[in-house]
Amino acid sequence: MISLIDVTRSYPGGVTALDKVSLEIEHGELVAIVGPSGSGKSTMLNVVGTLDRPSSGTVRIDGYDVAKLSDGRLSALRATRIGFVFQHFHLAAKIPAIDNVADGLVYTGIGRAERRRRAAAALERVGLGHRLDHEPHELSGGERQRVAIARAVAGDPPLLLADEPTGALDSVSGAGVMDLLHDLNAAGTTIVIITHDLEIAASLPRQVRMRDGQIVADSAAEARVA
Repeated sequence: MISLIDVTRSYPGGVTALDKVSLEIEHGELVAIVGPSGSGKSTMLNVVGTLDRPSSGTVRIDGYDVAKLSDGRLSALRATRIGFVFQHFHLAAKIPAIDNVADGLVYTGIGRAERRRRAAAALERVGLGHRLDHEPHELSGGERQRVAIARAVAGDPPLLLADEPTGALDSVSGAGVMDLLHDLNAAGTTIVIITHDLEIAASLPRQVRMRDGQIVADSAAEARVA
C-alpha cells in the first residue's frame, strides 16, 4: 500500500524534515508512526498522503508512483484512495453531520443524492446513524471525531491516515475512537496513525519510531530479526 524509498524532504533554511527514509506498509496493516514533536512524523503523513512532494526519493501509494502523477491525477488519487482524520476534526460549523460527511465526497464526481446516501451509511457505520441532522456544536468531542472518521471513510478508501486522532479527546472518548479504528482495520482498511502517545502506539500491531527525520526503530523489522 505504501512504499517510501530514500525519501528526503528539505525546506529553505537548511531544514531537513525527512532524511532518506525508507518504509514499506502492506495492505491491511495497522501502524503507529510515533515520535516527539519535530521528529518528522507529520511531514511523513503529508508525504504519504500526497499533500507534499518529497525533495528526493520515491513514493508509491497503492502502486502509483507519486512523482509521475500530474496535480490533477494526484488530487484524484487523494479523493478516491486516501482518507484523512485530523486531531481537531475540521468540521464545518452550523452544517449537519450528514452534509459535513457528504461534502468530503464532492471531488469524487458523485452526485449530491448519492453523496448523502453514502454519508448516511458512513455515519451509521461509526455509530452515529441517530445524529445525521446534528450540527458539530450539538455533538460531543468523541462524536465530532466519529463524524470526521465517517467523512474520511465515506468513499471507502483503502488507506486511512489519522493525525493524532485522540489528541483533543478525553480518555474515554479517545478509547472509543481507537476501538472504531481497530474495527475499520479489521474490515480491511490500511490505517496509519501519527501519534506522540506511547500508550496508543503500543496498542497497535506495528510501531515505527521516528527521531530527527529518520526511522530509528520498526517493530516489524525487529520481529523479522527475532
